[in-house]
Amino acid sequence: MNLIASTSTFGFFTLISRILGYVRDILIAIFLGTSLLADAFFVAFRLPNTFRRLFAEGTFNAAFIPSYAGILAESKTQADNFAKNVFNLLFIILLFFVLVAEIFMPQLIFLIAPGFYKDPEKLKLAVDLSRITFPFLFFICLASFFSAILNSYNKFAVSAAAPITLNLVLIGSLFFSQWLNMSDVLLLSYAVSIAGFIQLIILLFFVRKNFRPVLSFKIKIDEKIKFFFKKLVPSIFSSGVTQINILVGTIIASFQSGAVSYLYYADRVYQINLAVAGIAVGTVMLPELSKYIKNKNFKEITNLQNRALELCLFLSIPAATALVLASEQIITSLFGYGSFDNESVTNTATALTFFAFGVPAFSTLKIFSNYFFARDDTKTPFYLSIFSVVLNILISVSFFGKIGFVIIPIATSFSSWVNVFLHFYFIKKRNLHSFDETFIYKFPRMILSVVVMGILLYLLLGFFSDKFSYNESWKFIYLFIIVIISLFSYFLISNFSGAFKFKDIKLKQ
Repeated sequence: MNLIASTSTFGFFTLISRILGYVRDILIAIFLGTSLLADAFFVAFRLPNTFRRLFAEGTFNAAFIPSYAGILAESKTQADNFAKNVFNLLFIILLFFVLVAEIFMPQLIFLIAPGFYKDPEKLKLAVDLSRITFPFLFFICLASFFSAILNSYNKFAVSAAAPITLNLVLIGSLFFSQWLNMSDVLLLSYAVSIAGFIQLIILLFFVRKNFRPVLSFKIKIDEKIKFFFKKLVPSIFSSGVTQINILVGTIIASFQSGAVSYLYYADRVYQINLAVAGIAVGTVMLPELSKYIKNKNFKEITNLQNRALELCLFLSIPAATALVLASEQIITSLFGYGSFDNESVTNTATALTFFAFGVPAFSTLKIFSNYFFARDDTKTPFYLSIFSVVLNILISVSFFGKIGFVIIPIATSFSSWVNVFLHFYFIKKRNLHSFDETFIYKFPRMILSVVVMGILLYLLLGFFSDKFSYNESWKFIYLFIIVIISLFSYFLISNFSGAFKFKDIKLKQ
């Protein structure tokens, strides 16, 4: 397997999706700003979208791929039967869950946004919009199942490209709302569920060559199915701990006006790096790592784990540095227009700064957790993630009354770093990983390259400082220039210092 090629394929389509996501959010910021409508929509979108991230971004893979790949190595027929049983069980469970959620949506909103109960108008709107968006969860979870099948065959392009549909449909809905004389936020909510259905159809079309689902209520619950579902819940919780922490933050932030929106926009910015540095690398490495572990190929295990961690850090550390240094310039350039006023820029930039400190941790967790998942161990990451979430809640609740929404990104980043160190402790204790000479050689040079890039970025921001005032029309162009120069310099310095060369991470089977 060529790690960089597969990651590049997955990362490219994910990057396109995230760029379209920015366009979508820029338009939402212009149309809705950080108003009551925006807060209500983001809560309505947060819950199904959190499940999308939990299932689609490698989490479902963590439980499914090791089991499916192991059975597939023995028999394609047995693997198909296993997949059909999993599909039918998921279909029934998801359908039941969505129906129950639709009935008890007011109570569900109370759980994820209890602060809305202070404002009856906002509460009613959030409930109505959530009932419209919630079917998205059903469609996207089934779509994620098909993505996992494709990933098991090392086919990453379609599963990475499918989420582009969501952003295209949401962008289109904002423009169509003007022509249809329909509420922006209402049509936007309908568009969420429609996009989920389209994504499911796309993945169903492409998965047919490898797997044909047959809907049936005659499900054989054998030991393999029991073992899979026994792993599934812990893997969802542990692999999706960052998203769970963000959901916890949304719950707490609902008590402060506008805070849900500040966190949402800040979350959108740093997620683009997590998508490539953590999710893409983690998704690509898992099927191959599972195979090497099953075959007890220890040399390839060490090589793959080191190169994956190396690539993750190479992408996430400079991104975190840039987000810390340029948070205000990034937010004003991306969202500082229309209803998104100067106060919104300042508050969102503050949230982004503290989220940025956790970016390497968010990404590294995706890699470290795979060390356990590939060995069919979902319990260890599960217990560690529970500790992380509890720590996050304790910090957030303890200080929210004193410093407001800012504590949420601080707590999220801090608890994620604690989680990383706990994962590393158990990885070393169980002798699951050892750093090879290549990693030890490259890591300090990587840090040196980041420092040089950071200094250059700081100087560029100072030189163009007058170009980022709120009313500046061309601020996005200046941000783009600075990003390109900084990115080019980082790759150039890394190549010169020997910190990183793409040819070094080509893994041949």
